[in-house]
This record gives sequence, structure tokens and C-alpha cells, in this order.
Amino acid sequence: MSRIQLLSPRLANQIAAGEVVERPASVVKELVENCLDAGAGRIDIDIEEGGVKLIRVRDNGSGIGQEDMPLALSRHATSKISELEDLEQVSSLGFRGEALASISSVSRLTILSNTADSGAGWKASTEGRDMQVDVGPAAHPKGTSVEVRDLFFNTPARRKFLRTEKTEFGHLEEVIKRQSLSRFDVGFHLRHNGKAIHALKPCSSQVEKERRVASVCGPAFMQNALHIDTEAGGLRLWGWVALPTFSRSQADLQHFFVNGRVIRDKLVSHAVRQAYRDVLFHGRHPAFVLYLELDPATVDVNVHPTKHEVRFRDGRMVHDFLFRSLHRLLADVRPDDQLAPTALAEMHPGKVAVEGVAAGEYQQQAISLRSDSVSSQQVREQVAGYQSLYGESNAVSSVPKVSADRGVIKSIEPNSESNNDEVPPLGYALAQLKGIYILSENAQGLVLVDMHAAHERITYERMKQAREGEGIQAQPLLVPESIAISEREADCAEEFQDVFDSLGIILERAGPETLLVRQLPIILQGSNVEQLVRDVLADLLEHGSSDRIQAHINEILATMACHGSVRANRRLTLPEMNALLRDMEETERSGQCNHGRPTWTQLSIDELDKLFLRGQ
Repeated sequence: MSRIQLLSPRLANQIAAGEVVERPASVVKELVENCLDAGAGRIDIDIEEGGVKLIRVRDNGSGIGQEDMPLALSRHATSKISELEDLEQVSSLGFRGEALASISSVSRLTILSNTADSGAGWKASTEGRDMQVDVGPAAHPKGTSVEVRDLFFNTPARRKFLRTEKTEFGHLEEVIKRQSLSRFDVGFHLRHNGKAIHALKPCSSQVEKERRVASVCGPAFMQNALHIDTEAGGLRLWGWVALPTFSRSQADLQHFFVNGRVIRDKLVSHAVRQAYRDVLFHGRHPAFVLYLELDPATVDVNVHPTKHEVRFRDGRMVHDFLFRSLHRLLADVRPDDQLAPTALAEMHPGKVAVEGVAAGEYQQQAISLRSDSVSSQQVREQVAGYQSLYGESNAVSSVPKVSADRGVIKSIEPNSESNNDEVPPLGYALAQLKGIYILSENAQGLVLVDMHAAHERITYERMKQAREGEGIQAQPLLVPESIAISEREADCAEEFQDVFDSLGIILERAGPETLLVRQLPIILQGSNVEQLVRDVLADLLEHGSSDRIQAHINEILATMACHGSVRANRRLTLPEMNALLRDMEETERSGQCNHGRPTWTQLSIDELDKLFLRGQ
């Protein structure tokens, strides 16, 4: 066996580079973070051949002094922290003091910097071969420029693992996008092989911030995004969350920041996924740009050299805060939130007056309904028929009043609580198509509604509210069910006994590795209790919370709602259709059915005009 020996500085740095410098994108991330820590207001990034030939990052920050130039390329040398207490509340992006040393060990690196607006700057250069730092005077404005040439020139095995130029630049560009979202007050300029790719100016107003998000994530994201800004218990969450209908096949549009730091965290992902639980189509991923702000002392960023992962002091509180905030935001979305508030007259001023009808009378004219033979008694029977679809409902009282005379329904008047001059967000029903879709006219144009999906969501939400009002009905088991688990899981079950109690499950520890299930919610009778308890314990060990039981109960309710909803080919009358539309406007998450499919869509007059080439 070989004797223990001290590694050379060069070899130690190259080993560290294996953790920090994975590809050109890793180099850019570390250099840009240094620029942000230096207080830069503008960062210029020049790339050649995907970053393998050249990476040049220049900023207008505070710069590096002459005496600090050799130290800047030394391992474990940093200006960010100096004592152990500083590590417990890190507010800067970098703090480990090994990035530049690691990069210089696998490339030819040059630093030019100046701390003053006038006077000469300094230059430090080194190569991976001998790690000797050469320092000399050089002209440079205030700020720092770092040039990294010939990445992995001295480690050919690592260079072989690099992908094509296009792929490597794609990863690098994604880093710049994330960093530009983390700091709206900084301008970012990216060039590749002499071609300008991004020129993002600093943002101060909300409109400018949204414009940057749109340029990075795409305009479609902002068109389908909800803004959130909420605080509780020393935590603040703000940013943009896409509607469930704007989902992705991959988790490629998820940006989360903790105190300005780009992170990828399992706890955060679980909380967001849980918030989208019953509004997202199976296999799809939500899109979001979210910022969490909290006391730096309550979050540990020193988990991994890449600093992508963090550890929260109170992970359960953070998880619950994220889930509750996003769950409430998505639940509060109503059709009128998704429709443009622009009035019909503003959209088409030349089309409001029709056949001599004044603009103020147009809406009532547009919603007049005709039938060959409909009496007041028949109307009441039709409304009662809709009501019988799922029992008593307060929403049926909001059905518009219908006046009939000589077999013609003259008009549908909104109830007394609403403004008679306003058309509801989903408008008024015109007809039913193939027994599946409801056609409705609103201020923007035509609304198409999947009547089964819509009624399924309405029934599901009412069943959930009814269950929450009654509480969880539980029943003791005649013969307790024994579950063999690990001692760690049994300890977890005891620690989170209050969680199980609140869900109607009574667990009792019968041994070091045995649990007894003594009580279950009535709705879970016949379910695979053992697997459910194991899944809940796995979640509690991983995230400090679990929604498995709640999700399982909701799945059962969703199945019941699906079977109890109006089926396809069921002919609804116009009053029944209007009652369904009014219920949709009042129901949480009515934009998606229980399986995440959309329940309605809007076709504006402009879109219809394009279909028929009108005005072209």
C-alpha cells in the first residue's frame, strides 16, 4: 500500500474543478456570480465556439486591488466570508473561494481589473500547467474582465465528454437567462462568435421586469401567467406562475430563486407539484418564475460545491408556505381573470351598432334567446332539472330571470345583484353542439365549453367543500391491521402522530418495527392501507409533510364526481346551460376538470375574423 502524501496544489485544484467546472456553462455561472457579488450594474459575456475556445466576462463592479490579484487565483481565498459565523448567514452568491483556482487549473486564465475610475489597472495570468501567477500593470476601466481560453486543454479526457458547440452554448445561454431573472437591476449582454444573442437592459418598473421575463421565458408564458406577492412568518414569495393550461411536457420552464440564488430543490419541487395536484394534466409540468425571500440565517447554502441545493432550517414551514400560497392563487382563478377586460365597443367600435340598435342596447339584443315553444312553466322545470343533477345548490339561485310571452323568450336578465349593463365573463348560451359542447357569446366573442368536464369540476369542488364542512368521518377497525416497517419509519410515525390524527388515521406502535392501524377514514375503507401509510411516511421523512392521504381521498371524490356529472349526449336546455356557466364563474379551479383538461376556451372576434379572412 502506498504511503499517505500531500497532494500538489495543481492536482488538488483539478480535483476541485471536477466538482465545480463541469462544462463551459459552469465557468460562466461562477464568473457571473462573482460579477454580481462585486456590485456590477452591467455584465458583458463574449463566447467563442460554445465557450471551449474563449469565455470573456466583463463587469463594471468594484474591481480587484493589486495586492489581492495573486490571492484571487488561490484556493480557499475569498472576500465574502472570514469567520464561521459568516458561513451561517451567507448573503453573497460565492463564498467557497475555489472557483477561480479550479477554473485556472484546467484552462489559460487572465484577469484584468481596476478599483478606481482613473489610474492603471492590473493583470494576472496563469495556466493549468504550472499554476504560477504573473501579475503586472495593464490598462482597464473600473471593474473586472476574466478571460478563460482553451478550456480543458490539459485534461483531454474531460474535453472528450463535451458535446457539440450548439449544445454547450445552449447550456451556457440557459445560465445567463437564469442569472438575468435573478437580478432585474443588472444589464446582461451575451455574444456568441461575434453575434449578439441577448441585450437585456436593467429593469426598475414592474412593466420592465415583466418584459424581461417575457424575453427570457417567451411572451406566451407572460400571457398565461398569474402574479403572486405574499408574506407570512418572515417568508415572502413573489413572482409569476403559469396557468395550469399552460403546462409543459418537460420541467424546462421552472425558475426558483432563494434570496437571489438560483436553486433546484426537491422540497420546493414537491410543494409546487402538490399545489398543482388536481388541475394539471397527467404527465405535464407547471411553469413558474418564483422568488423566495427569508432570513439568510434560516437557510444553509453550503450543501454542495455547485451551490444549486439548499437546506432550510424549518423545511416543513417553508413547504407549507409555498403550497398554501400557490394552492390559494390557483384556486382563486376565475374566468373573468383570464379574459381581457376590454369592452366590446373598444375592440370593435364599428360593429357595436347593429341594424340601428344603439350601443347601449346591443348587449340585451345579443343575448335574446328564441325557441319555437317555451312556456314559463317549462323554463322552471328545466332549471329544476339542472338543479337535480347534483342536489340542492345555492348557485341555481343565480340563474338569469327568463321572461316568456307567446312562446318567445324575450330576454335573460341578470340577477339583481349584478349590473344589468354587464355580460358575465362566460356570456350567455346560444346552443349545444353534438351533445358535448356549449356555445356561448360573451363580450369578447365566442366561448366553447366542455359541459361534462365543467360539471365534473363543479361537482368535485362541492363534494370537497361538503367533506371539509362535515370533517373526516372515521371508523375504528374491528381487527387492527399490522404493518412491518423500519425503525426509522416507526419513529417518524410517532413524531408526526398529529398529522395522522388530523387525517382520521390512528396509528399505534406495537414494537420497534411494527405499527398497528386502529382507525381509518370511512372513505378509505377497502383501500391499500399498508401502501398508503408507507408512502406517507416516505414523504414525511423526505419533505416533512405529505398530501398522500388527502390526494387519495380527493381521487375517490373525483371518481365519484366524474360518474355523477352530466354525461355526453345529454341534451341541456338554454336555461340549464346558462346555470352551468354561472356555476363555472363561481367555482374554484373551474378552468380545468379533475384530470387537468381545460373546461372552456375563448375565440375572440379578431380570431374569428382571421379564420374567415375578414378585413384582409
